[in-house]
Amino acid sequence: MASPTSRQTLIDYCLRRLGSPVIEINVDPDQVEDRVDDAVALFREYHDDATVRIFLKHQVTQDDIDNGYIPISADIPFIRRVMPVNQTYSSVNMFDIRYQMMMNSMGDFMQFAGGMSYYYQLEQYMDFLDMLLEGQPITTFSRNQKRLYLHGNFEDEDVLKDQFLIAECFQLVDENTYNIWDDIFLRDYTTQCIKQQWGANLIKFEGMQLPGGVTMNGRQIYDDATAEMQRLEEKLRLEHEMPVDFFMG
Repeated sequence: MASPTSRQTLIDYCLRRLGSPVIEINVDPDQVEDRVDDAVALFREYHDDATVRIFLKHQVTQDDIDNGYIPISADIPFIRRVMPVNQTYSSVNMFDIRYQMMMNSMGDFMQFAGGMSYYYQLEQYMDFLDMLLEGQPITTFSRNQKRLYLHGNFEDEDVLKDQFLIAECFQLVDENTYNIWDDIFLRDYTTQCIKQQWGANLIKFEGMQLPGGVTMNGRQIYDDATAEMQRLEEKLRLEHEMPVDFFMG
């Protein structure tokens, strides 16, 4: 059988791993769908392959200024930083400090003084000045509200209409465009989620003896699945979770 390429083929794959159709898996189809949702939610929350790093460009509108926030699509779970695009910086502004220092650097290059190491140090120094004097826009991202709040004094034009903002963020991989269903973790974890549900359903009949002396042991199935889910979750957090950002200053 080919690898899972859709939600339904993942479900079929997991049920076969649990013994279907040789063994009847006593789980309702709606319960199976719920357990797949649980597995996908955990996958999207912690797995580094569930998101892709992008730079989202947005032009500030008057509605954004009036509301104090920018609406963000639901497939953006995390925004790392927001960078303004200052339209006053250009090569034609001769009074800009960057322009003046760049002209001095070009003169040093023509005389073979300093070299690339000097240019690199100059850029670091300019970035330091920009951070000290200009800084980054203060923003707060509310994931559940799907809003990027802009903090500042709008009357002093901290944020201008038609100004461009670029957000470094992470976007969820579209399951309809790219195949996430064949991920090893997602296959294993979904199987154990369905197995745990199967055991939970059978616990109700614990101790009941079937014809031929067979006794149903749903609690063992439940406990085995729970232990395996905990192992997979720990492996996910240790091996696939993106590192935490550290801030200095």
